[in-house]
Amino acid sequence: MPTASDWVAGARPRTLPAAVSPVLAGTAVAAYAGSPVWWKAALALVVALALQVAVNYANDYSDGIRGTDDARVGPLRLVGSGTASPRSVKAAAFLAFGVAGVAGLVLAATTAWWLVAVGLVSMVAAWFYTGGERPYGYAGLGEVMVFVFFGLVAVVGTTYVQTETLEPAAVYAAVGIGALACAILVVNNLRDIPTDTTADKRTLAVRLGDERTRGLYVLLVAAAAAAIVAVAVATTWSALLGLGFLALAVPAVRTVLGGATGPALVPVLQQTGLAELAWAVLVGVPLLAF
Repeated sequence: MPTASDWVAGARPRTLPAAVSPVLAGTAVAAYAGSPVWWKAALALVVALALQVAVNYANDYSDGIRGTDDARVGPLRLVGSGTASPRSVKAAAFLAFGVAGVAGLVLAATTAWWLVAVGLVSMVAAWFYTGGERPYGYAGLGEVMVFVFFGLVAVVGTTYVQTETLEPAAVYAAVGIGALACAILVVNNLRDIPTDTTADKRTLAVRLGDERTRGLYVLLVAAAAAAIVAVAVATTWSALLGLGFLALAVPAVRTVLGGATGPALVPVLQQTGLAELAWAVLVGVPLLAF
């Protein structure tokens, strides 16, 4: 029987900054626009965290039953390691989807009902990342979907449920947050190129190859930095404080460009997640204080 710590590990807590960051950034833009609604921000955070946990468990389940995780390099996988049954991990994924759904329904009911469709599409995208007969994560489209849902949808959506307007600064912030969320997935898939190739999992990293994947990681970090300038132009120059995220991102870039492989890339996942969180906090504080 899996222990509580096993379930926590299976939820992949190192990825949770990717859920918190877009809500922080979107709420900061809403505050700058003069329309923060804190209880809606809290519900948006519940949705984001629940979806992140759901996609992590769903990925664990789907990759586990396919045998993709049989030779895993990274952190614990519940199904692949035999720690938990596929049925229980699948149930955990759907429980997390349920939590996200309930919180999302409240936001839709108090904002606009068409947001229900956005939520349903987000859940479908989360499941079919590695689920179903033709998972898009196995076709190299994972980064695209992460950018869309953990960047554009999460940031712009968080701002919208509070302001009910489309703020340009939210779009720019979504680009920066989305780029770093993609960078987390890129380095994860860079680490897994050997095992994913064996399992016929054609991630973008597998398709690009080792060297170009490392270049893509650097490009995404650079895009996140450029997005801060765009946010500053649209709001206040104080938002340039966000460039402080590079203090965390640059060491990660050095590790990636230094040719690290396998377990040596695991710390980069945490560094990139913390860099994304720092991006949101350092950009958000000037907007909240404006």
